[in-house]
Amino acid sequence: MDFTFTEDQLLFQESVRDFLVNEVTAERIRARWDSESGRDQALWQQLAELGLTGMTVPEECGGLGLSSVDFILLAQECGYVALPEPLLENVLVAVPTLIDIADAGLNAQWLPKIAAGEARVAVGVDANPFVEDADAADLLLLQYGEELHAVPTTETSLTRNPSVDPSRRLFRVDWQPSSVSCVASGESAAGLIEMMVNRGALAAAAQALGLAQRMIDLAVAYTSERQQFGQPIGSFQAVKHHMADIAVRLDYARAPVYRAAWSVAHGLDTASRDVSHAKLVACEAADLAAQHTIQVHGAMGYTWEVDLHIFMKKAWALNSAWGDAGLHKQRVGDAIFGDARSIGAGGTFP
Repeated sequence: MDFTFTEDQLLFQESVRDFLVNEVTAERIRARWDSESGRDQALWQQLAELGLTGMTVPEECGGLGLSSVDFILLAQECGYVALPEPLLENVLVAVPTLIDIADAGLNAQWLPKIAAGEARVAVGVDANPFVEDADAADLLLLQYGEELHAVPTTETSLTRNPSVDPSRRLFRVDWQPSSVSCVASGESAAGLIEMMVNRGALAAAAQALGLAQRMIDLAVAYTSERQQFGQPIGSFQAVKHHMADIAVRLDYARAPVYRAAWSVAHGLDTASRDVSHAKLVACEAADLAAQHTIQVHGAMGYTWEVDLHIFMKKAWALNSAWGDAGLHKQRVGDAIFGDARSIGAGGTFP
């Protein structure tokens, strides 16, 4: 069986990488921090024109009808530039969830708009106490105990919450559940919510791969220019070891992330285990990259003027998003040791 990506997938990744590196610069990210919305509508329209917002939307609804496997390489590139826009939350989490809900009216109303870049959907589950980009969303998919609700943002009250990552916009959502907004309950809702957590964790893992690679590249560039004793500090053995440690950890993290994307795309019974494994190893690689790259930057690494902070703090934020390390270690352990008990998306035993 061939597990490699196709030539078309790799070419699409390359073209998206070139676009994102040119458009999503550190300067534009910092400018968002001081803006009222924190987002770039012009960039969102560019992403829509490239077909990215509609990648997982069915063709009959104006999308490309692709899967998480097709998008996983692009998700890495979003992490590489620390993309602030909620592209992954829409493409990898919200759209597949709407498809799984299988409400013809709901899908007809929202999926074509999402594909065209005219609407956004944010997701709130118990694993995440706050909803990211709720203020920019037109529709919210919200967990309420053992129910899943689809709620227009206009029917909610939002309270902004600070984040370690200035690019993340987190909100507490106050709303009133009703029979009209309820789209699933009981076992059906539990399955949908578990898959939402899996898809969100997969998106975080893929971004972590890109973030780790970007921090390596920034550190290599800095240590090639910074000199001590008449030579670049990148030539020092201690610095080389730091970079090599990250590279090894990152290389071993890629395969679990790709396997998790396959498991999610094909609805395998092992999806939860595979996603948890992927998130753990990818976030550990990104965390190690943050530790080592800030160290090789020396005192400069602790200043906000250094671009490294943008990627380091996003990596820290993703580490606890869509389930912290404790939850995912428990899910992996449960799968390994064959515990008859199952763990729900909220991280507690039923």
